[in-house]
Amino acid sequence: MSQNPVMESPRPPAQPAASFSQGLRKTDGGKTRRSLLLIAPLLIFIVVCFLFPILSILSKSVENPEVHDGLPQTSAALSRWSGNSLPDEALFATLGKELVAARDGGQIAAVAKRMSYEDSAFRRMIVTAPRLVPADGQQVKAALIAGQPLWGELSTWQTLKRVSAPLTGYYLLSVFDRQVDVKSGKVQAIPADKALYVNVLLRTLWMALVVTLLCVGIGYPLAYWLAKQPTNRANLLMILVLLPFWTSLIVRTASWIVLLQSGGLINRALMATGIIDHPLTLVFNRIGVFIAMTHILLPFIVLPLYAVMKGISPAYVRAAISLGAHPFLAFWRVYVPQTWAGIAAGALLVFMMAIGYYVTPALLGGPDDQMVSYFVAFFTNSTMNWGMAAALGSQLLVIVLLLYIVYVRVTRTAAEAAAH
Repeated sequence: MSQNPVMESPRPPAQPAASFSQGLRKTDGGKTRRSLLLIAPLLIFIVVCFLFPILSILSKSVENPEVHDGLPQTSAALSRWSGNSLPDEALFATLGKELVAARDGGQIAAVAKRMSYEDSAFRRMIVTAPRLVPADGQQVKAALIAGQPLWGELSTWQTLKRVSAPLTGYYLLSVFDRQVDVKSGKVQAIPADKALYVNVLLRTLWMALVVTLLCVGIGYPLAYWLAKQPTNRANLLMILVLLPFWTSLIVRTASWIVLLQSGGLINRALMATGIIDHPLTLVFNRIGVFIAMTHILLPFIVLPLYAVMKGISPAYVRAAISLGAHPFLAFWRVYVPQTWAGIAAGALLVFMMAIGYYVTPALLGGPDDQMVSYFVAFFTNSTMNWGMAAALGSQLLVIVLLLYIVYVRVTRTAAEAAAH
């Protein structure tokens, strides 16, 4: 009797690898979309309340609306003008009519102010021009040239054409002490007696560097001492380091004025002990600025150094000493190299914050101790020159962004560096 073979049921085909990858990508895509939806309110808040205002302000460093909007027909005609010879009577007539309209509409002051940036003589030329325009609008060219000879110079019209453009590089050139020559139209250095902003930038970088070095010199031994203390005592002492964060910046600065002035506590103490015979000048100069800024920024370097030092085992230095190294040599060649990341991170953080300081130099410093931020506030609040304020702000922003890139690279861990 023959036995029927048992028929095996067919196995389901294996799922292709491509289908598995597609399913995995679909799952990851869904997670990504859900994550984006969760952080969308934060992204919108950052764009609306942070990025958009910054970009809006920085755009004013290249915007040039005064002449372009105040004299629109003249600006359009100048864009077609060759610039090789004086304009014809029609362009003069258009300019005269728009200057009269700008005077009646209250816009001529803005036009004159913008022209005065190029040459101070242009302000009077613009302000007096409407009175020189004939009532019948005829022979405007002859009347303007007769009343103000500057209207008969080709360089005046070339400057007016350049200023009437909607965008300008004037402000960005000015913060580097450069300008466009009125006659040649070439970029050249501002005369030495009028140059200012490059010196201010160099002064800002120098003062920030000195404050950073002072913070490193004071903060390193302080962080080292804190790292060697027992945990409970170190936490208590760290509260004292963080105490300045809980006090207003203006209050701290005003306190230093009280301490450093001629009749302040420091001078009186030094005179009482016989160290000095007359009060030292410690305020309203650069010494006072350095002292106050170092005090305010010191916690920003102590914290990263303390965090790094707490993770260093004391066994390394003991091992070096046991092998015959001098204690100082063991400290310098074994311990200090392990803290380079904390030093670099803290120093960059202090430097980035120091270059943007305004309140402390303004209250404790003299005229020669003001930093870039002082002039940003001056152009914003006093002269209402938003273009110069935005250009100076762009200067600081570029420096801070470059330093931030360095900061990210310095503080990147070995694992993160390997992943990138």
